[in-house]
Amino acid sequence: MAGAVQILQGSLKGEGKDYYATLRREMDARKIPISLGKNCPVMCTFCYESEHSYRIVEDIPKTGQEDWEYILSYINKIPSKPGEYWVWGGNEYMVWTDLFLHPKAMDWLEDFLTYTDKNVTIFTVGFVHVPRIHKLAEKYKKRISFELSVNTLSRHRDALMPNGPTVKQVLKILDGPAVTSADFYSFGTTTMSADALTISKINKECVLWMGCLTPLRGMDDRTVELIRQGKKALPEEAQSIYDYNLSNKTTIHTEAYITAFLNRRIIVKTFDSLGLEKRDTLVVSKSIYKVLTMYRKKRARYLYIPNATLGGDTDCTALLTLADIQGRITNEKEIYIPKCIIEGGRGKYRDICGTDLEDFRANTRCRVKVIPKINTKFANRQLIKNGDLDNYVEDYIYNPNSKIFEDIPLPEIN
Repeated sequence: MAGAVQILQGSLKGEGKDYYATLRREMDARKIPISLGKNCPVMCTFCYESEHSYRIVEDIPKTGQEDWEYILSYINKIPSKPGEYWVWGGNEYMVWTDLFLHPKAMDWLEDFLTYTDKNVTIFTVGFVHVPRIHKLAEKYKKRISFELSVNTLSRHRDALMPNGPTVKQVLKILDGPAVTSADFYSFGTTTMSADALTISKINKECVLWMGCLTPLRGMDDRTVELIRQGKKALPEEAQSIYDYNLSNKTTIHTEAYITAFLNRRIIVKTFDSLGLEKRDTLVVSKSIYKVLTMYRKKRARYLYIPNATLGGDTDCTALLTLADIQGRITNEKEIYIPKCIIEGGRGKYRDICGTDLEDFRANTRCRVKVIPKINTKFANRQLIKNGDLDNYVEDYIYNPNSKIFEDIPLPEIN
C-alpha cells in the first residue's frame, strides 16, 4: 500500500480469554470476528444461517473495546498480501450476523482502514451510516469491497425481511461511491428486473449481482414457495434485464445448475484429465452428475450425492458433507472425491461440518482418493468465469441443449 500507515498498539492482555482462541482461528482465515453477542435480529426468512445445527458454532460475547484492540493488534501481526481482502465478520466458528448493527461497527471499520494496510470486504442489508460510508469509500479508495445485500425491493420485501432497513435507506446507500456490488434476486415476475432498473438509475457503477436463492432446511413454506417461484421466473427476468442493456456489469452466480452447464467444457476437460476407468467411482453433486451423464456417459461410475445435510434444493459440490457421502456408500471399496469437499474452513481435510476425512475412512472402511485439482480455488474460478448475465441468456436460455440437460433424470435413491 502507498503511504505510511499508523499502527494502533492495542492490548494483547486479553489473550487468555476462552473465546479468544475462536477469534484467532477466524483471523487466521482472514476474517474480522466482531460479534453482536446474539443471533442476528434482522431475521430475514431466507437467511442461510436460520438453521446451522449441522456445524458447531461458538457462543462469542458482544465485542467490546478491549476485544477490538486485541483483534486489531493480532491482525496487524499477519503479513499483508497484494489483492487480499479481509472479511468483516467471522463465519466459520461463529454465527453470521449483520455486524453493522453493532454500535461501534462504523468506528471500528474506520480503525481497520486507518491502522492497518489491509483491504476489507463488508456485507450488510443496509445498516451502515450514510453519508459516513461514502466518505470512507472516498478516503480509502479501492480498499473497501462493499456487497450491499439489497435482496429485494419488490412487493415481497416486507414478508421476506420483516426487520430489514427501509427501501429509502437502501437507495441512499446506493446513491454514492461506496457500494461495489448490489446483490438481489428473483422472487417472481417483475421483481429482479424491476430492481435492476431502479438500482441502475441510481448507481451506474456497481455490479448487479443477481440470480435465485436456494431453499434450505428450516425455511418456512411461504419463503420456499417464493424462492421457487423466483427460480421459475428467472429466464424471463434475466431476458428483460438483458434487453435493457444497462451500463452496469450484470452477473448471475447463484444457481448451481446454471454454473455447471455454463462450465460444461471445463468440467468435461477436467474429468478427461483424471484418467478414470469405467469401474472407478466418482462422487458428484446433482448438476455435475447431469453434465457428465450428458457428455461422458458411462465413462466412470458417477455416485450422485444429494446435499442431505443442508436439505432443501441444495446442489453444490463444495457444500457436500462426508455424512452425505457416507449415507450413499453401499458396496463401494474405493471412491474419488473432489478436494473442495474437505476444504470446509474447519481445518485441513475437514468438511463444512468439521468432520475429518480420516474419521470418514474409519467409519466406512472405504478407500478415498482425493482429486487435488478440483479444489475450492478451482470451483470459485469457474463460478466467476462465466458469471455474466449475457452468458446465461446467450448460452443457457438460447441453448436448446440446456433443456436436455435439465431433463436428465437422477438415479433413484433408496
